[in-house]
Amino acid sequence: MAWDFSTEPEFAEKLDWMRDFVKREIEPMDLVFRGPGDPFDPRSKARRIMKPLQQVVRDKGLWACHLGPELGGQGYGQLHLGLMNEILGRSRFAPTVFGTQAPDTGNAEILARFGTEEQKARYLQPLLDGDIVSCFSMTEPQAGADPGEFLCRATADGDDWVIEGEKWFASHADMAEFLIVMCITDPDVAVHAGSTTIIVPRDAPGMEIVRNTAVGPKDEIGSGVHGYLRFNKCRVPLSNTLGAVGGGFNVAQSRLGGGRIHHAMRTVGMLNKALDMMCERAVSRVTKGERLADKQMVQERIADSYTQITQFRLHVLYAAWLLDQDKGYTHRVRREISAIKAAMPGVLRDVVYRALHIHGSLGMSNETPLMDMWQYVPEMGIVDGPTEVHKVSVAKDILRRVDPAPGQWPTYFVPETRAAALAKFAPYLDEEAG
Repeated sequence: MAWDFSTEPEFAEKLDWMRDFVKREIEPMDLVFRGPGDPFDPRSKARRIMKPLQQVVRDKGLWACHLGPELGGQGYGQLHLGLMNEILGRSRFAPTVFGTQAPDTGNAEILARFGTEEQKARYLQPLLDGDIVSCFSMTEPQAGADPGEFLCRATADGDDWVIEGEKWFASHADMAEFLIVMCITDPDVAVHAGSTTIIVPRDAPGMEIVRNTAVGPKDEIGSGVHGYLRFNKCRVPLSNTLGAVGGGFNVAQSRLGGGRIHHAMRTVGMLNKALDMMCERAVSRVTKGERLADKQMVQERIADSYTQITQFRLHVLYAAWLLDQDKGYTHRVRREISAIKAAMPGVLRDVVYRALHIHGSLGMSNETPLMDMWQYVPEMGIVDGPTEVHKVSVAKDILRRVDPAPGQWPTYFVPETRAAALAKFAPYLDEEAG
């Protein structure tokens, strides 16, 4: 029976090193470089500090571990990556230092899978090396993430695509070397067959960043890292097509599964960090003559948080294990990823709010990390598909394997099931009666 929750000693040592390295060398960067783009932007002053740290990670053989050996990674698999991301989720900068930052991880995967040799040489290798940043541009102002409502068009004209339309919340567009843009190329068929992903260099004529958008109210309008884009007869070569013409939906879906599970893995790290702060506050703060830790309502919040985190973590690791077993995004893998994606914002909301509340006014101030964590709650319910979409997907998958009752009453209708049970055991009942 292969059912094991242990971690092999050699890999456990790597995890121990990561915990110490992230806490000692990376987490302090969160306190100094607070701009929303600092962990990702090659122009940020933080980049000078990250470069030598990235080299340390490379020397340890822990760089870009989401990739297979053929792309310069270690091929650890998703289960090991889940354990690693629990640690990386404790700092905004840790994923970039370890070469696993979004959206570059997903973009690298689809370039490796669908890109031509020329595209790989120009874009994939510098991305894997951490020298450039990329953007995946899919959502639109009027449509959100619903591809069926997309209006951004790409029309073939000679040897070029001509792109016209708008895109919304294109993360890292302003700092990206290139964007992967999902466009409608055949409006007369369903989006599953009529969309195409196209590589657009950042300096392509006709592409305009109308403004950047930030998450939350604390940044000024026009700041942030999520671009509102306008394509005004933006012209790029047909050779920039990524994957097949009409296959854009499949390209997009192939990257979103990995993005969703990696978000969930890193969220486990954030949850554990919030629980750590909650517990330290509980044993340190005295009110009404006793520690917060001695008050039953505080104990309940800590117990509930621990239970929720453990349940969520095990589900995430199960989904990662399943992905390793199936070696791809099979039907059952997609179901589990949707389930953890749907659960993620709720668990994060509950745990972070409890930690925030136990800290009182200090928790709602800007003098702990808790309010920064709080802003991730709605973000995790929106990115890579809203929670409702994933819940519907899970429910449909469960229900399609359930047969309806053959008659008027349900199969568990007690009068009928009891009659059947009485008939089954009739010989024994008759003996007792005799």
